[in-house]
Amino acid sequence: MSASARAIVIDRPGEHRLVSGPQAEPGPGEARVTVHTAGVSRSDRELYDGTRPPALVRYPVIPGHEWSGTVDAVGEGAPPELLGRKVVAEGFRACLVCDRCREGAGNLCTRGYEETGFTRPGAFGDSLLVPARLLHVLADCADLRAAALLAPAAVSAAAVLAGVPRPGDRIAVVGAGTLGLLALQLLAACSPAELVAIDPRVQRCERALRMGATQAGPPGENSVSYGRFDLVVEAAGAFSAAQEACLLVRRGGRVVLTGMFGPGAEGIDPEHLVEGQLTVRAVFGAPPSAWSHAVRAWEAGFLDPVPLITHELPLTAFGEAMALVGSEDPAVGKVLLTP
Repeated sequence: MSASARAIVIDRPGEHRLVSGPQAEPGPGEARVTVHTAGVSRSDRELYDGTRPPALVRYPVIPGHEWSGTVDAVGEGAPPELLGRKVVAEGFRACLVCDRCREGAGNLCTRGYEETGFTRPGAFGDSLLVPARLLHVLADCADLRAAALLAPAAVSAAAVLAGVPRPGDRIAVVGAGTLGLLALQLLAACSPAELVAIDPRVQRCERALRMGATQAGPPGENSVSYGRFDLVVEAAGAFSAAQEACLLVRRGGRVVLTGMFGPGAEGIDPEHLVEGQLTVRAVFGAPPSAWSHAVRAWEAGFLDPVPLITHELPLTAFGEAMALVGSEDPAVGKVLLTP
């Protein structure tokens, strides 16, 4: 008989419950993972509030797309050597056959959006099932508490790779939340001449300086004047952040947007883009290449997510975790749930 397992289920916006039932068995090609730690993100709060775009969620759902754990069972066709290994996993459930998937951009799969924790059961529970092909195996000595932040690190890695940073570049990161702070660490490894974090919150700026920024401050300070940066990475998702990023970059510079902008966001002036001959890239989630980059950077010591963690709660405190993430308190960094 299968052991009992718990999970948080969001039935509809604003309504969640803790359920318990038989532990699911892995099907063909699947691995079952005992969850060690799961991160709570702003996307989870949007899922709970009902503000996430309808095409990107399917209720009822077990949330949790940032996690780490250990493989405890594998299904037919999955590599048996995965048993007992520490792992993280990509979230997108791509079809693998459309043109975008064949290019290696499974995050842009044209067969429809499917993602762990949003349309498929996630990691806010004792265990979860994932296709074994999505796993990234970690070293036996890996710190699984830190590894839970490799999912947002992969998004930051996608942004950094898209920005093509070069040694000696003047670089700015707009937003010093989780994505921005992880991007700062990855960009610091590229030997920039300047690495400036831009955020109106003093505590976030102080954190950014510890993450590798050479300067940090709110928009409008001398160090963050417009038109002087070779590369600007937007990681704020605020209404005016995309426009701000394009004003900060020099003529001929590069801008990478990572934020999910809500209704009412201020647009980018196309005349400014053309006259400045700006290169603007956008990032939606992370493709496999970005996941691999994040894992390698973390294992090599260029990425340390642990200082971002400010709160650790049990699974039963899901409601408290939602309140923390939605509080807008600058003292709240990464919130973790531990089954």
